[in-house]
Amino acid sequence: MIIFHDPSCAEYGSHLRPEQPARVTRGAAHLQAAHPDWEWRRPKIATEAVLLTAHTPALLHRLQQPGDIDDDTPHFPGIYDHARRAVGAALDAAEAALAGALAFSLMRPPGHHCTRSQAMGFCYLNQIAIAALHVASSGRRVAVWDFDAHHGNGTEDILRGQPGLLFASVHQHPGYPGTGTTNFANCYNFPVDPHSPREAHLLALALSLEAVLDFNPDLVLVSAGFDAYARDPITAMTLEAPDFARLGRWLRQSGRPAAAILEGGYSPDLPVLMDAFLSAWDNPTPPPV
Repeated sequence: MIIFHDPSCAEYGSHLRPEQPARVTRGAAHLQAAHPDWEWRRPKIATEAVLLTAHTPALLHRLQQPGDIDDDTPHFPGIYDHARRAVGAALDAAEAALAGALAFSLMRPPGHHCTRSQAMGFCYLNQIAIAALHVASSGRRVAVWDFDAHHGNGTEDILRGQPGLLFASVHQHPGYPGTGTTNFANCYNFPVDPHSPREAHLLALALSLEAVLDFNPDLVLVSAGFDAYARDPITAMTLEAPDFARLGRWLRQSGRPAAAILEGGYSPDLPVLMDAFLSAWDNPTPPPV
């Protein structure tokens, strides 16, 4: 397992917000202690040219200006470069996956709500959409599997109608941002009611992964959000740590090259949830009971 991480991604933000530095600092400390054999790499920073494959020049300009975008997406000094480093990590993770490695981007800010022209919902640039477009530009088929509790509206906006690309999202509805109830030619949505039984949620996840694999992708990119956890403070879903381990086993058993990018997850248990998913993906054999 290769973890792409730059500690500088914790140098902005506030502990008063759900999307805070501790999400990555505690996660990095936990994973380094639990898996000393995993490889850690510092990602490159993405160029403006690659950002423009998914985003408008006006958005890139706006991110470099002071002033909050919205209540969930405030301005922080250096936020443009922080977001560019998260994009770089997604690109590096995708390249590592195509070379045969398991790769995870442990970075912030997240990205899947950022549309082609609008930052929103803690997200300033859409790193998974940029990575998908970059890989697809070489003629490969790329599927994005989004199991974050919130609909990846930005990823859908950017990838909708793009050849060689598929997007599948399982998410709480009703819930932020209020989208994700309609399917399109290459975008499949699996809305789940708040407080649904775990079994119903897992069925939707299984169906979404089936759609991803039926696409026969050369690469699967995973928007790995852990806010569908039963004790996440900003959602109303019911998954437990073993369920995230199950997602990791499914991903490994699929046999497809894959890279995962951290999206949401705001519980103090986030390090344990990430570990459950990554450990099962790295070693799909469940421990003896």
